Amino acid sequence: MAYQTVNPYTNEVVKTYDFATKEEIQESLATTHSLYKEWRNQPIADRAKILHKVADIFRQKEDELAKIATTDMGKLFKESKGEVELCALIADYFADHGEELLAPTPITTRATGAAEIEKQSTGVIMAVEPWNFPYYQIMRVFAPNFIVGNPMILKHASNTPGSAAAFQAAVEEAGAPKGSLINLFLDYDQVGDIISDPRVQGIALTGSKRGGQSVAKAAGESLKKNSMELGGTDAFIVLSDADVKKAVDLAWRARLYNAGQVCTSSKRFIVADNLYDDFLAQLKAKFAAVKPGDPMDPKTTLAPMNSKRAKDKLQAQVDQAVQAGAQVYYGNQPIDLPGQFLQPTILTNIDQKNPAYYEEMFGPIAQVYKVHNDEEAIELANDSELGLGGIVFSADPKHGKEVAKQIETGMVFVNTFLSSLPELPFGGVKGSGYGRELSSLGLMAFVNEKLILTAQAPDYTNGAGGLAVM
Repeated sequence: MAYQTVNPYTNEVVKTYDFATKEEIQESLATTHSLYKEWRNQPIADRAKILHKVADIFRQKEDELAKIATTDMGKLFKESKGEVELCALIADYFADHGEELLAPTPITTRATGAAEIEKQSTGVIMAVEPWNFPYYQIMRVFAPNFIVGNPMILKHASNTPGSAAAFQAAVEEAGAPKGSLINLFLDYDQVGDIISDPRVQGIALTGSKRGGQSVAKAAGESLKKNSMELGGTDAFIVLSDADVKKAVDLAWRARLYNAGQVCTSSKRFIVADNLYDDFLAQLKAKFAAVKPGDPMDPKTTLAPMNSKRAKDKLQAQVDQAVQAGAQVYYGNQPIDLPGQFLQPTILTNIDQKNPAYYEEMFGPIAQVYKVHNDEEAIELANDSELGLGGIVFSADPKHGKEVAKQIETGMVFVNTFLSSLPELPFGGVKGSGYGRELSSLGLMAFVNEKLILTAQAPDYTNGAGGLAVM
């Protein structure tokens, strides 16, 4: 698929980009690998200063960068601005805390000598990133690996090339050495070639389950460490003691933010039977009140979807769900605007035989289920091949937390919007992937945690009276 920006609101082809050549790929591999070797002897503090400058540039150019993202994939301008600021927060966090988190960890041991774990860079990282958060997804991988000393080659989504180029330009403007981050417009065969190159030592992917399986297979064949974030069918559980009005006020935002195109969007609303009818009525009112329009207009509250392809896929999923017995409680009507808009829609009466029960619907579609107790809610929430995030809503935070502990996902939020902050680990379980990004866990994703045991004099025993292992 060609790399091109097609404005989802106007349907205008803004710019098309050429695929990388073999020569450009080889030059990028050589440059990044050379920088990796140079960085091995550089103080972390030197890179921290540059990373702070990256954060400064993102803040200085917030409007410019936000407009590029909105033009690329259609999200509301105010949401794009929030994404740019989050990127700055992530850069500052790893600049502030990277050196401390990467300090050697001493180990108490029976062996003769002093033991510690050194945390060292491993080499070039290949990042394969999606379109829905065209800056944030890059920064989640770039910032920690920049501090660690792992240069990065980026393969971004084919419909957000402007954002990828703008990110690299910001890094270069901050004074980062050449090769810190190189964006390449690659096809998937070229991605496979880069993964198999011995200079590449790690692969980070955020995307679909199918894409993750393909990249993970290639990484496994080359014995390359990889991390996968592969989407979710996140549950929003409304317990029987909840305040419906407060729950709905959170629920509609959790579903329609970024036009519902978020891996961690609440997609399945699991509601206690005593609140079910009221919840549906109030959620319908919220969905009906949104205003589709130009995402650059501050009055607009519903952005277009990122592309015609994405809209058509989601509409086909809705049609298939209805054919299989789902009921449309609200929505599923065309919006008379030229952009790639899909009306927020509420589906009910979805049973396990319906394909929608297990599919991820990546857009403004809410599935609402009725349950009779906490046990049913937990069972339904866990009846998924995916396990990324979730929300539990309860009048009693302790009650909510007890339910949250039983949800099979990498993240659960009680009585609050699912948040992404640099100090909070991000990732899932089951079909949602493995590994974590952000926080101290994300920092260590592609680090060599190397044991160094130093004895003051030659010692040929293991310190416990036996022979050393040779």
